[in-house]
Amino acid sequence: MKILKYAARTGIVLLFTVILILTALLGMIWILSKGPSPEISRLFVLTMNETSAAKFVPYIFLSKDAVNEIISSDNSGVQSDETVDVSLIMIPQKEKEKEPVTEPETQNPGNYEIPPEITYNKDSTEETAPPEIEETTPAEADAEKDGDGIEIIYISGKTYKGVMMLVRDPSRVFIGIPPNGYGSGKYGLSVSNMIAHYGAAAGINGGGFNDPNGTGTGGIPDGIVIYDGELMWGDRNTAYSIVGFDENHILHVGNISAARASELNIKYATCFGPALIINEKACNEKYPLGGGLNPRTAVGQKADGTIMLLVVNGRQIDSIGASYDDLIDIFLKHGAVNAGNLDGGSSSLMIYNGEYLNASAYIFGERTVPNAVLVK
Repeated sequence: MKILKYAARTGIVLLFTVILILTALLGMIWILSKGPSPEISRLFVLTMNETSAAKFVPYIFLSKDAVNEIISSDNSGVQSDETVDVSLIMIPQKEKEKEPVTEPETQNPGNYEIPPEITYNKDSTEETAPPEIEETTPAEADAEKDGDGIEIIYISGKTYKGVMMLVRDPSRVFIGIPPNGYGSGKYGLSVSNMIAHYGAAAGINGGGFNDPNGTGTGGIPDGIVIYDGELMWGDRNTAYSIVGFDENHILHVGNISAARASELNIKYATCFGPALIINEKACNEKYPLGGGLNPRTAVGQKADGTIMLLVVNGRQIDSIGASYDDLIDIFLKHGAVNAGNLDGGSSSLMIYNGEYLNASAYIFGERTVPNAVLVK
């Protein structure tokens, strides 16, 4: 009898606790949606709209028309048709002449066995990251590990913290894809498995993919995917917002079709967007690109060819996330000539020599993604 009474009391306490948590959560959503600040309401709607599983949240207290009005006023979907001026990138000759990317000799696509998944552990990640993530100049940043031409810079802003990887030799950077192709029933790979598959030293997540309610497997990419000059996915004649590398290891961003990419000798490409900087000009010069505050992944290139891989943490107490305009500010500050946004949210991840350099927003480990920007 005492056991039953104890169980009943425990159940009541748990139920009451759940009700309190839900009430507090709904109260917070109401304040963010209909509070005194229109700007906070706008950011909240845009932030939720960029997620795969929480798009419905703003509709709890806002009408469909009110939400649609905020979304339609955002400029993040506006794409630039300006073409990258390759003459602005002057890559040292010795880097241009490096051998093109080839897959490991040991690869066996027909019988490929995916390596065991590396489980993300927040605690272990926090141990490897510096206790205070503050922006540093290249001279103050972490020293290049083993003299491998890679430099790590920790950055921060009002609403975000993150990490930038500088790769001096652009010929080391390429876009990796899963070995078994794309399509219904297919699976992508996590960034760590993509790195293992190609024997790469580092990598970040790449382009977007079909992800209904956050359940996508990475098997159906958004837009086009080009690997070693071949179109692996997408329509040849439709223009998409791409991030790609040509045969001279120059970064291309902006609206480009696969047919045009072939004319530009683009060897590796994936899609997401928007373009952030083209030919040293910020793409938000006329109007803010906007977007919500979320985890972000992006890539840029300096005039000397250095590739800039950027991941910004989000959905955390000490790092809510960044907007597209924040990304532009970061890249401009560090000297980018061209830069483009990649898939973000719970996919945002950077790994270097087996270490997670950012805190992932995905609580179940790593997401499977359709491709990754890798450093060999």
